[in-house]
Formats: sequence, structure tokens, C-alpha cells
Amino acid sequence: MNYADKINSDVRLIVLRALYNEPDYSLNSSILTKILEEFGHVKSRDYVHNQLRYLEREVQALTLRSAGSILIAQLTQSGRDHVERRRVLTGVDRPSPEA
Repeated sequence: MNYADKINSDVRLIVLRALYNEPDYSLNSSILTKILEEFGHVKSRDYVHNQLRYLEREVQALTLRSAGSILIAQLTQSGRDHVERRRVLTGVDRPSPEA
């Protein structure tokens, strides 16, 4: 796995965990961009949107809907299963076991 792939897989896990921690499993792309910055990933809106589309189209970990220029992501059962370590999604880092 090259450096860019490693960054992408880490970003995707951070997104899934952020969604998992929300009561309705949903956040918009602007908030997710800020969350990624807290983890040291300062990325453009286009980059974040591309990662969200990957998670929707390639691994069905979330669903997306548009609200103007913002995307609203909602975690699917597949995404929850990955965060809870019951499933492995390609291109997404594995979460650490809970202590």
C-alpha cells in the first residue's frame, strides 16, 4: 500500500467512526472536513467529497444526499459492521479493538 492509499484508508475510517458516534449516524461534509482536520488531515472539499463517494459507491458504507454544495452522509449497516469489527471493507483501515 502506498502513502496516498494509507492516507485515504485512514480518512475513510475517521469518517465512518464520526458517523457512528452520531445519534442518527449522519453528518454533513463540512463538519466531516473539520473532524478530519482534528486528526491532522487538512483536505479540500473535493477530496472529502471523493472519499464520501468511494464509501458510498465502492463499499456501500454510507448513503449520500445533496444539500446545495454540501453532501450529507448517513452510515449504513455495512459501515456500522466495519466500525464494530464484524466486517472488513476494502480501502478502509480496520478499527482498533476496544480496550
